Amino acid sequence: MAVRRRFDACSLRAFLREECPFLIFSRRSSRFLIACALAIAACEKPHTEPATATDDFGDPVRLGAAPTRIVSLNPVTTEILFAFGAGSRLVGRSSFDLWPDSARVVPDLGMGLQPNVEVVLGAHPDLVILYASQDNRPAAARFRAAGVSTLTLRTDHIADFRRTVQLLGAILQDSARARTVADSVFRTLDRVRTATAKLPRPTVFWHIWDAPLITIGAGSFMNELVDIAGGRNVYADITKPSATVSLEDVAHRDPDFILAGPQGAQTIEDDRRWRIVRAVREGKVVTVDTVLVGRPSVRLGEAAVSLANLLHPGTVR
Repeated sequence: MAVRRRFDACSLRAFLREECPFLIFSRRSSRFLIACALAIAACEKPHTEPATATDDFGDPVRLGAAPTRIVSLNPVTTEILFAFGAGSRLVGRSSFDLWPDSARVVPDLGMGLQPNVEVVLGAHPDLVILYASQDNRPAAARFRAAGVSTLTLRTDHIADFRRTVQLLGAILQDSARARTVADSVFRTLDRVRTATAKLPRPTVFWHIWDAPLITIGAGSFMNELVDIAGGRNVYADITKPSATVSLEDVAHRDPDFILAGPQGAQTIEDDRRWRIVRAVREGKVVTVDTVLVGRPSVRLGEAAVSLANLLHPGTVR
């Protein structure tokens, strides 16, 4: 492979004498040859490939020109893009991307899982962002086959949030804004963690779904939020993000509080079968804001503050 060399006038003269010994170097001819060679060298530009990163499917993502037409079918990344001040670049979102309010103005392109590829391509995006679920592998492959840059991200843990922010910052060529957003969130999380560190840690059961009964395990960022907020998840021994459990086992584990969304809390209150759980009998079913606490995004700090004040009223301001 040829190696490109850089020359000034003196080194170029020596190079020509070494590589072309048959040339006769008069003062005039050497000046002419050096001028020609320097002109050619000045016109040559080194060829550099765009930097790349790897997404959560293990596929390369080019970090070239910043995208201007983005379809984000992932509520987490949609919220981050608005926090970056890049909401105007969004030309499509999923039906679940409803925060901030400005997101509702962005065209709704349907489901974030197994999306309608033709509808998304109809928005003429130069970047599509998907949740890295196996259900989305075929769509990611089709977007790439159509020549559209595609980024798949899976954010299950709080640490994943920082990585997601940093990668989006690199893609948007705004790493400074990415650091500001991430640092702000983690400062709030640290403040809540410090405020609850020495408090009693009530046990909680987090109700996610009722039929079947689903709760969170240690593999979920929501489990981490409970810990930061000064609580202890009774199903923290489950390593997966979520799991199906029985009502009888919930009663056996005897949580001090039950966390549930508005609809779930009403279901628990109305269903007499839940009376076997002490927390229900004692009126300790706590309603959480599911939009706030249900996504590992730019509102993680707010979510931790909210949970801490539900479990330890008045602890965090």
